[in-house]
Amino acid sequence: MDIAFSSASELAAAISQGVVSAAAVLDAHLAQIERHNPALNAVVTLDADSARQQAHTADKAIKHGDPLGPLHGVPFTLKDAHETKDLRTTVGFPPFANYVPAQDSVVVARLKAAGAILVGKTNTAMLLGDFQSGNPLFGRTNNPWNVERTPGGSSGGAAAALAAGMTPFEIGTDMQSSIRLPAHFCGVFGLKPTENRVSLEGGFPSPGGAPRTIHIMSCIGPMARSAEDLALLYRIIAGPDARDTDVQPVPIDDVPALDVKGLRIAYALTFPGFPVAADIREAIEALAKKLANAGAIVAGAELPELDFHADLQAGGELIGMMLGAAQPDKDAPPPSLADYFAALHKRDRSIVAWENFLSQWDALLCPASMTSAFPHCEAGAPLQVDGRDEDYWMVAGHGALFNYSGHPAIAMPCGLGRQGLPIGVQLVGKRWSESRLLAIAQALSPLTGGFRRPPGY
Repeated sequence: MDIAFSSASELAAAISQGVVSAAAVLDAHLAQIERHNPALNAVVTLDADSARQQAHTADKAIKHGDPLGPLHGVPFTLKDAHETKDLRTTVGFPPFANYVPAQDSVVVARLKAAGAILVGKTNTAMLLGDFQSGNPLFGRTNNPWNVERTPGGSSGGAAAALAAGMTPFEIGTDMQSSIRLPAHFCGVFGLKPTENRVSLEGGFPSPGGAPRTIHIMSCIGPMARSAEDLALLYRIIAGPDARDTDVQPVPIDDVPALDVKGLRIAYALTFPGFPVAADIREAIEALAKKLANAGAIVAGAELPELDFHADLQAGGELIGMMLGAAQPDKDAPPPSLADYFAALHKRDRSIVAWENFLSQWDALLCPASMTSAFPHCEAGAPLQVDGRDEDYWMVAGHGALFNYSGHPAIAMPCGLGRQGLPIGVQLVGKRWSESRLLAIAQALSPLTGGFRRPPGY
């Protein structure tokens, strides 16, 4: 059994059946961290002693015949944004360097209740504010496929650790494609659920107990090396709780077994005015042909009549309004309540347009980004896409549209591009349709090739 690259589902089954001990599984992942983290700088806080104690306790529970959770004994790391009891949570921000939360976030508590063992925290952009993962506290994280390239951000440490076999799963946060972009760059899977499907409570450090300013567009979701693991993790972390009153009591359906034959898949090689690399276009075209040959109903998408650039800008402005209300700019007047309501009204029109479009299809297949993993650079520097300079901030554009609309979206690996780097595709479904979207991702995985181990790992 290749422990470091086994799925969370496989590890949970092997541990519960006594095929391997939780202690041995933990040791294999700690060895992988020791071997590869110096080059990657993905894991920035390690709690090995506590994890070893928990692993031994987990093994004793199996011997005693105690009830076991679905992740019993499975180790994991977490993006350094989630509040974790007795383990520092810094979000790469120097004023938070020594912040140790008094309680776990809702998501962390649910993972621990399912039996998972927290090993450490992974690197992120400072305050989640970039599409690379580096900060003044811990420096930059490198991509396992090429250490001269970024793993993306802000969940870059999470994606790099996954791809390198240092953790079987992660939980990212996503307000501007921060799960899907790193998943695409590192060749792993990532789910951004429907807005308000997973509790945000404790998903960002709050040393002073300040009010949470972000209530829309931001999501927490799983990252893994298979669609099956995404489904397992999603069922554990999703659903209402007593702390985030925005989370909707929408039923969480079982993930059905689907055949590709008969699925209705619309595809878009890009969105109007959005640049995209030729090898990403080619990957989507090739997958569309495979789907059609397998019996799916596939057609080029007649996209909603929206101004896609305007929607991206409106999403950024809406984020600015929310953050600006908490930290007003002394040189600019704060947004008014009327401005905020007008922004929500504009957003509603895009949500309805996408819902109407997606009511005709099982999923939309489209790029996860305009490019594969780019070389480390200053934030805002132009990015090369097929030899052309493109706007740095457009790198998350294909994904950020669905933060603006609130729709669930999955990034899944789909082979390698011309530079030997992973290419991910994005699947988008109707709001609240995560279970069906996960089933579609599982059905498509044999056609996309699934996760590939980076050379040298």
